[in-house]
Amino acid sequence: MIARLAALLGVLATVAACAASPPATAALPDGTSVHTISVGGLDRTYRVYKPAGLPESAPLVVMLHGGFGSARQAEKAYGWNQLADTMKFLVAYPDGVGRAWNTGGGCCGQPSRDGVDDVGFIIATVTEISHAIGVDASRIYATGISNGGIMAYTLACHTGMFAAIGPDAATQLDPCSSPHRTSVMHIHGTGDQNIRYNGGRGAGVAHIDGPPVPQVNAFWRNVDHCAPPTTSTERRVTTSTAECPDNRSVVLMTVDGGGHEWPQFATSTLWRFFAAHAD
Repeated sequence: MIARLAALLGVLATVAACAASPPATAALPDGTSVHTISVGGLDRTYRVYKPAGLPESAPLVVMLHGGFGSARQAEKAYGWNQLADTMKFLVAYPDGVGRAWNTGGGCCGQPSRDGVDDVGFIIATVTEISHAIGVDASRIYATGISNGGIMAYTLACHTGMFAAIGPDAATQLDPCSSPHRTSVMHIHGTGDQNIRYNGGRGAGVAHIDGPPVPQVNAFWRNVDHCAPPTTSTERRVTTSTAECPDNRSVVLMTVDGGGHEWPQFATSTLWRFFAAHAD
């Protein structure tokens, strides 16, 4: 009798706990919230933007700031929150140690010197957000500018978590011996002096010396077993698009004369690309 009563009380407690649990989308407040997580012995911070009216299972975009940037700066600068309000997806803004990311290939700054595990941090960030709210695991994306864009490539080299990446004004420095198949949209200006479109040592503090951008694009076309690309030009932008199996694609958008910048069209264009690709 006592055993049966204990079992019944256990069931009732479980039911009560379930009834008290908020819906997944209520576990994070609407708007921007700031979070701290411990990874590799370091306390790391990230910001999350949750639009009102988010569905139970929503896409997640991870926006990686550039060198000398920050999560707060990236949230203000690139217009992702405003687009998320309309299209109903989450945006995460992680903070790099010393305002930079350890991308491999000797880049960049303190994270590279100290061997900071930024891949582990970003994976942990996505995992924590996914536990707190209803994230669609097949629609998780990473984008970034400059050092953050290089980090997006590093993520694709080391984890299959991301259905697509969208580097801007970036290159690939990681040797990427075991790349994960993913869709890629790379945006780059031919006049970029910091990360040169045609490869070689760039200007700026980091003096990033990467391969030519078209070579990086060809690398991912090979990874994804893509068909030969087709090209089109509209005003200053030439777009090379390669269709690949499993609804993947690899795209290079070349901005004639464009500098080391986030073009005005980048956010909406990247979102349309992301929305068309799921794992």
